[in-house]
Amino acid sequence: MDDRNSVSVGVLGSYGGRNLGDEAILTAMLDRLRADRPDVRIVVFSRDPAYSRAAHPDVEVVGWEGVCRERISEHLRRLSVLVLGGGGILYDTEARRYLRLVRTAQDLGVPVFTYALGAGPLTDETDCTWVRATLADAAEVTVRDEESKLVLEEAGLTRPITVTADPALLLTPGEGGDELLRAQAVPRDVRLVGMSVREPGRAAEHLDEEGYHQLLANVGDFLVHRLDAHVVFLPMERDDMRHAHAVVSRMADADRCTVLHGTYRPQQMLDIVRRLDLAIGMRLHFLIFAALAGIPLLPLPYAGKVFDFAQQIGAPALRGVVRETAGLLLAEVDRLWDERPDRVAHMTTRTAEMRLRATGTADRFLAYLDRTAPRPLVLAAAPTPAAG
Repeated sequence: MDDRNSVSVGVLGSYGGRNLGDEAILTAMLDRLRADRPDVRIVVFSRDPAYSRAAHPDVEVVGWEGVCRERISEHLRRLSVLVLGGGGILYDTEARRYLRLVRTAQDLGVPVFTYALGAGPLTDETDCTWVRATLADAAEVTVRDEESKLVLEEAGLTRPITVTADPALLLTPGEGGDELLRAQAVPRDVRLVGMSVREPGRAAEHLDEEGYHQLLANVGDFLVHRLDAHVVFLPMERDDMRHAHAVVSRMADADRCTVLHGTYRPQQMLDIVRRLDLAIGMRLHFLIFAALAGIPLLPLPYAGKVFDFAQQIGAPALRGVVRETAGLLLAEVDRLWDERPDRVAHMTTRTAEMRLRATGTADRFLAYLDRTAPRPLVLAAAPTPAAG
């Protein structure tokens, strides 16, 4: 295909970072773009090009971390538009890394469309300056939740911001969840409760590691005794395994737990979640997967984005993940199990509404693309000459 005449869409986010949530966002975005604009050439800017090429062999992949401006400009100047997002990439010390590449694209005359971004915490003035300077010039700014809109406004962004929903809400499940669980020696014909933990990290700097490990160990033991359940820890990032094992090591009933160690695609993890009876977790996209699967869930908010999601789907959300909330948390788990039919029915309605908003992000982007880079004309077939 001639790059000078083709429509080229670049996608920049935390892709290639081996986080299943980010990869779910990318998968859902690419599926919709391929379905509606098969003429488009897609370029994914990845933190790990080899990983992204293996996951998405039908798109072009470009590494961007540690690459100088001149080299990355060679790829940017061929784009019709650069999509920033989705996912939570605009937070302190990290936002400027992505926005430098965005500003380079803008300097080259490439328009930028922000796609269901997540933002916060965002208090560093350097990052706030980058946000104001780059997003003010974006073609559109869409964010995935009200919390992110507020964060950008408090950073000084004064232009219109549209709230949509996380693109991963449009992910479709894969196949073989039962087989994947059997491969990890998860017992059959028992109640399965999925749990998600995460590292403190820059997005959860105030998380007390030892305190929340012990808290979740207490929850795990409660689930075993109250529900006669087997607890399955589902890592959404590689380092989640270490924290899952730390929780299990503090449990009295560690033999009733399994930490999954497989390497999964987002669709496979969603299919695994569909086999659960209950979901309790910290990772946002683990909770999104549970909502998509219609599994009763209890969020454990460590950040505003998780609390915001809990509110949107009508799930209970305790403020904070601290040892002092153990009694409240166990009572909420007990209530969730007893009320699960009504909770699931309510959550299913809310999740459907959020999926419509997530569809709206794609609709807005595709409408923008049709205006600025129209679809190629399909020539009608010439009539067949009449015989004789």
